[in-house]
Amino acid sequence: MDFGILTLLPPLIIIVFALWTKRTFESLLLGCVVSFCMVTKTGVLMETVNQLQSTFSDNAWILITMFLLGAFAFMLQSSKGSYSFGKIVRKFAKTEKRNLIIAWLLGILIFMDDFLNILTISSTSLDTCDKQKTPREMLAYVIDSTGAPVCVLIPLSSWAVYFAACMEDSMGDAATQSGMEYYIQSVPFIFYGWAAVIVVPLVILGVIPKVFGMKKAYQRVADGGRVFSDDSAELNLGHVEDSEEEVLDKAGYRLACFFVPIAVIIAVTVVTMDLLVGLVVTLVVMLIMYLPGKILSFGEFCDTFCKGCEYMVGMNLIMLAALTVKVAMDSIALPDYVIGLVLPYMEASTLPVITFVVVSLLSFITGSNWGIPAITFPILIPLALAVGASPVMTLAAIVSGGTFGSHACFYSDATVLTSQCTKIKNLEHAFTQFPYALIAATLAAIAFAISGFVFQ
Repeated sequence: MDFGILTLLPPLIIIVFALWTKRTFESLLLGCVVSFCMVTKTGVLMETVNQLQSTFSDNAWILITMFLLGAFAFMLQSSKGSYSFGKIVRKFAKTEKRNLIIAWLLGILIFMDDFLNILTISSTSLDTCDKQKTPREMLAYVIDSTGAPVCVLIPLSSWAVYFAACMEDSMGDAATQSGMEYYIQSVPFIFYGWAAVIVVPLVILGVIPKVFGMKKAYQRVADGGRVFSDDSAELNLGHVEDSEEEVLDKAGYRLACFFVPIAVIIAVTVVTMDLLVGLVVTLVVMLIMYLPGKILSFGEFCDTFCKGCEYMVGMNLIMLAALTVKVAMDSIALPDYVIGLVLPYMEASTLPVITFVVVSLLSFITGSNWGIPAITFPILIPLALAVGASPVMTLAAIVSGGTFGSHACFYSDATVLTSQCTKIKNLEHAFTQFPYALIAATLAAIAFAISGFVFQ
């Protein structure tokens, strides 16, 4: 069914309604309803409910993983080892800039998975940043920018494995090497990943100034305000600073109870290539360490686990709606419509930059940073071969576009998880980091435009 220009109506409604209400879940749900209304005409509410149910069933892994991520984060906090770690960090990072640079470097080192990256860096950096009066918005930007943008640059990450498989399938009989070999060749040309990672220290050091929402966040703190806004205060209820006496009690063991679980989750996730397995094993290790060491009683351990899961309910609702939006946009053929608009203008020299812009746009609208590339690979890679464009460059453009979607979309999984881990409203994080994501996207687009002519 061809809806013409009306195909753009649901994503436009989502963006406008979100800007107006600053409500993410409700905006996504409205976009789903409008899309399904265009397709079904009648029984719209039941169709929406059925699709939500189907999405929940099909994506049980990610939703369960999110709940366990919340439990893991709360367990780490309960160890109070982050305080001891913060004291160590503050010996070397006595200024805000140094501390944020350390967070950026840690984000580069933990490259295996963006979720793991976000969770680990937020756990190790949040307390220190609060003590140095760094706005939470700034920390969230640094953390999110070393998630997907770093993962796509390292061939050992979950992102690289996924996109290499997509590339191998799309090349078909034209393939002269494995998908991973193509991916490794594309790494120097994943311009958005490089730009997003490089822009971060430039913002930290003030080479690129604080603008718009980020500037207001720094002004709020400078005027004596809190590190989080009034809108985010509800996410920080019950937050009490640990007393010096409390954290010095068993300080060495508390530090071990903080870092051993982090080491375990990284190791198990790398070995199994499954974050859910890593979380389950790590929570068992925490139980074994926390109870005999009297960090928590059994009742406190169970209560902390439940509070962590409860904390992720809001995020999971957004995730569920975002995943359903992907289904809704497919039902009105949004990807096909947008690609159809730009296909007549695609030549060997312009294919990389157009590919980057289109995939970025679709990933941003749908929040599907893996789904949209999966859809576009079978279309754009054969097209690149047909017009004589570099398939490696096209691969890099697709990956860059998906990375932009993960980084910039206000309801992408990485954006939502980052805001949750730093305890600020989702849209506050999305809006304050968007100008810097746009700077990186502009630099990437320029690089793809030049490379299209150089490497055609």
